[in-house]
Amino acid sequence: MINILIVGAGRGGTALLKAFQDLAKVRVIGIVDIDPSAPGLALARENGIAAGESYEEYLNEQVDVVIEATGDPGVNRRINELKGKHTTLVPGAIASLMMHLMLEKEALIHQLKVSRSELSIVLNSTHDAMIAINADGVIALYNAAAERLTGIDAGEMIGKLASVAVPNSRLHVVLQTGEPELNQLQQFGKTRIITNRVPVRDEAGQVVGAVAVFRDITEVQQLAEEVTNLKEIQELLQAIINSTQDAISVVDKEGRGIMINPAYTRLTGLTEGDIIGKPAEADIAEGESMHMKVLTTRKPVRGVGLKVGPMKREVLVNVAPIEVDGMLKGSVGIIHDISEIKKLTDELNQAKQLIRKLEAKYTFDDIIGTSNEMVMAIEQARKAAQTPATVLLRGESGTGKELFAHAIHNDSERKYNQFIRVNCAAISESLLESELFGYEEGAFTGAKRGGKKGLFEEASGGTIFLDEIGELSMSMQAKILRVLQEKEILRVGGAKATTVDVRVIAATNVNLERAMQQGQFREDLYYRLNVLPIIIPPLRIRKVDLEAFAQRLIQKYNQEYGRSVERIAAQTLIKMQSYAWPGNVRELENAIGRAMINMKFAETVIEPHHLILPGENPGQNLVGGTATERSAAPLAAVAGEAGAVRTLDDVVGEAERLHIERALAQTKGNKTEAAKLLGIAVRSLYYKLDKYGLQ
Repeated sequence: MINILIVGAGRGGTALLKAFQDLAKVRVIGIVDIDPSAPGLALARENGIAAGESYEEYLNEQVDVVIEATGDPGVNRRINELKGKHTTLVPGAIASLMMHLMLEKEALIHQLKVSRSELSIVLNSTHDAMIAINADGVIALYNAAAERLTGIDAGEMIGKLASVAVPNSRLHVVLQTGEPELNQLQQFGKTRIITNRVPVRDEAGQVVGAVAVFRDITEVQQLAEEVTNLKEIQELLQAIINSTQDAISVVDKEGRGIMINPAYTRLTGLTEGDIIGKPAEADIAEGESMHMKVLTTRKPVRGVGLKVGPMKREVLVNVAPIEVDGMLKGSVGIIHDISEIKKLTDELNQAKQLIRKLEAKYTFDDIIGTSNEMVMAIEQARKAAQTPATVLLRGESGTGKELFAHAIHNDSERKYNQFIRVNCAAISESLLESELFGYEEGAFTGAKRGGKKGLFEEASGGTIFLDEIGELSMSMQAKILRVLQEKEILRVGGAKATTVDVRVIAATNVNLERAMQQGQFREDLYYRLNVLPIIIPPLRIRKVDLEAFAQRLIQKYNQEYGRSVERIAAQTLIKMQSYAWPGNVRELENAIGRAMINMKFAETVIEPHHLILPGENPGQNLVGGTATERSAAPLAAVAGEAGAVRTLDDVVGEAERLHIERALAQTKGNKTEAAKLLGIAVRSLYYKLDKYGLQ
C-alpha cells in the first residue's frame, strides 16, 4: 500500500484525490490547503480522509509520496527539506499533466479511428465535404459539409458537369485516367483545402464514377498540431520511464514484449532485441512468468521471487494488469534487484555467527593446568570436541566445568552456531520445562502469543550446556532423556514433536552413582550422559598450578580495580599451597581479589598478610601496630580500612558472603549440603551466590 499526501486542494488536488480513490494499492492519508474553503478539503472530509491547513503535521515516515499541487516553488522546496529520505516528492503539475495527456491521447486515437472509417465509407460520412460524379461526369453527391465549405447549395450543383461547375475539382480527370489523386492542396473559392480524389469501380473493375473528399486546411493544421502534441506526450512519458531506476517491463494482451527501459537492461543484461515482440517468458531463467499469470487472472501480484537474464539475477517482481475502459491491454512489471539485499543478509548471518561464537568465550588456551590430572582432562576434552557425542563434566564446584564446556564448543564443528548455558538448579522446575522445551500459544496463563521456542530449539545446530544436571527432578530427567534418545522435543501444550540437532554437554558436582542408589537419579539417563566422562581435578591436588592461576588473576583484577600489582611473594605462595582450597578456583579468585583490595595502592607484591583465608583471624597477619590497631583489624577486614565507616548493608552483606564461603568450604562445594547447613532453600543459595559473585 502506497501512502500519499496531497498538498493543495484546488482543481488539481481535487482531481488527483478523485483519481486515487479508485486505486486499490494507493491510500490518501491526507490533503491540505491554506484555504479552508478549498473544494478538495470538503471532498476529503466526505470520504473520511484527513484534511487540514498545514502539511508539516502530516510529514512522517508513513508518507511514501507527497504530491505538491499548489504550483508554488517555495512550498515545493520546503516540503523537499522536511520530507523523510524514503518519501518521494512529485510536483502536482506533472501528475495532473500526465493524467490529462493520457485522457487526450485516448480520445485522439479514438477520433483518428473514426476519421479513417469515415474516409473509407464515403457515402455514410458527414464530417468531410464530399463531391461525387457518375460515369458521365455529372455531379451526383454534394453533401452538407461541401455546402458549408463552398457556400453553394447542393441543389445548384447536383446534375451539372463537374468539369464546368467545379473545374478545379479534377474529378473529370480522375474519371478519365482511373488514377487517384490524394492529399492535393486546392483553392476552393477563398478557402484552401486538402482533397483526396479517388475513382469508384464496379465489381468488374470498371470506373463508374469518382469521389472527392476534402476539408478546410485549418482543420488539417489543427490535427497536425494535435499529432505533434501527442508525440511530445509520448516522448515525455518515455523519458520518465527511462529515467527511473526501477526496471520496467511491459507486454501486450497476448503476452509479447512491447517496452523495456534502460534500468531493465542494466539489471537483466537483455536488450530490446531480446525482449520486444518476444514471449513474456523470454527473460525468465528460473520461475513462472508473472506477466502471463496477470494476463490470465487480471489480478496484480507482488513480491514474487524469480531469476532473470543470462546471469540468473535474483529479483522480486510486482506486476499489474493494464486496463483501458475495462478492456485488458497488457501488463506492466516493476523488477527489483535483491542481490544487494541477499548480500547484506549473508553479512548479517555472518555477524550473527560471530556473535553466537562470542557467547562461548573461552577456549582451551584459557585453561590453566600442568598437573598430570589436568593435562589428561584437557586431552580428553580436545578429543571430545571432535565428536558429536554427549559429554559429562564431573568435578567439585569451582573447578572450571563451564570453562571446559566453552572450550569444547569452540573447538568443535559447531563453533559458529549457538552456545547456550542453562543452570538447572537455579531455575524452578515449572519454569525450567518451558524454558528448555518452549511452549505453544495458550499453553498456560501468560503464554506469549504465537508460543515460544525453547532453549533446545534455539541451540539447534550448536551446543547446550546443562550445568548442575544432578539437581534435576526425576520427571525433568525423563524429558531430558527423550531429547538425548529421540533427538526431538515436545513443547509445553504441544502435540507435535520437533526435531533438534543439538550437542549436549552436562556438568555436575553430585555423586551420580550414589544418587542412583538412593533413587534420585535415573540410571538410563546416567548412561546416556556418561558417554564421554571428563573428571576435572580439584585445586588441592594440582597445587602446582597455583602460581599460574594467581598471576592470571592478578592481571584480571589489575584491570578491574585499577591496580598495578606485579606478582605474588614466595612466602604467600607457600601459604597458598598449604591450604586445601575446598572452593577450588572460585575460592582462589575471591582470595586473590580480597588480597589486592587489602593492599595499599603503592604496594606491588602480594605478601602473606594480604592474603586472608577462611577461618583465619585477619589480626594475626598484621605486622607491628598498636594494640588498638590489632584489635580493630578484624572489624577493618569487614568494615573497610581504619577510619572508613561502611553502610550497615555492606557490612552485613560481607559477613553473609564470608559465612556462605565457609559453608561451601565445609561441604567441599556441594551446594545442596551447604544450603542445608545454612538453613535456606537451594534456590535461595543460588540467588545469594549470584549476588556475591560466588558462582
